[in-house]
Amino acid sequence: MSGVCTGRVVIVTGAGRGLGRAHALAFAAEGAKVVVNDVGAALDGSGGSSGPADDVVAEIRAAGGEAVADGHDVADWAGARGVIERAVAEFGRLDVLVNNAGILRDRMVVSLDEAEWDAVVRVHLKGHAAMLHHAAAYWRTEAKQGRPVDARVINTSSGAGLLGSVGQGCYSAAKAGILGLTLVAAAELARYGVTVNAIAPAARTRMTEAAFADTMAAPEAGAFDAMAPENVSPLLVWLGGNDAEAAKVTGRVFELDGGRITVADGWRRGPTVEIGRRWEPGELSAVVPALLAESNPPEPVYGS
Repeated sequence: MSGVCTGRVVIVTGAGRGLGRAHALAFAAEGAKVVVNDVGAALDGSGGSSGPADDVVAEIRAAGGEAVADGHDVADWAGARGVIERAVAEFGRLDVLVNNAGILRDRMVVSLDEAEWDAVVRVHLKGHAAMLHHAAAYWRTEAKQGRPVDARVINTSSGAGLLGSVGQGCYSAAKAGILGLTLVAAAELARYGVTVNAIAPAARTRMTEAAFADTMAAPEAGAFDAMAPENVSPLLVWLGGNDAEAAKVTGRVFELDGGRITVADGWRRGPTVEIGRRWEPGELSAVVPALLAESNPPEPVYGS
């Protein structure tokens, strides 16, 4: 290992299993001190246990690393503050926040009920916002008190947030919201020495194994496992590490799967028509089709 995160203090939310576990282990292997946050809930968000977080901490310590478990609910405003406070109390500082916690309540829009919508948006979008708010407040205070800040936030979106996914309306909306939050936070927090980026990973986890069982099956022995969660973590470790080039990257979204890294370009202004006055509705039957003919067609929604 290169030790690119030596001396860094990292929070990883939802770190008891899947991608979060892989991230926590990868950061620790590169010298970071890690707060392993996880409530130990089921995939739908029900229940809870300290076991998953404790197991990851034990694994990190057995390998010679430093880590502590944290069971705060990141989607609770006070709970999110508690995670930040735990990092500072245990390790004296905070350098990197990886927002990863999430749940699933998949439904077609016509079948979706209010409680399912609220649960998914709460954990994904509010959980990101609450953690980001309290981490940003900590770093702003540090900066105003004259202490140098070289901090990173890495948010977790999804291909569903970029393109949409049939049967995942609330999940797609929450993940798209995380992308918007990432762009705003990157612009607002640059003055304090904080970068904010997002990833849209594809990997075999509890959240994907049912929906993509055929395409995410484990490979034969000896073959490269393109869907292993561990494939996603190296870019996060680099973004969160001490490399000076990483400090220049902010407001970007990366799609990650296997050995592939793709920069997602996001919304851009396309063909435009301007007439200098208000349009009449009847005029638009020729104008709008012409604009669409000049533009790139949208990528298909997953599952469509």
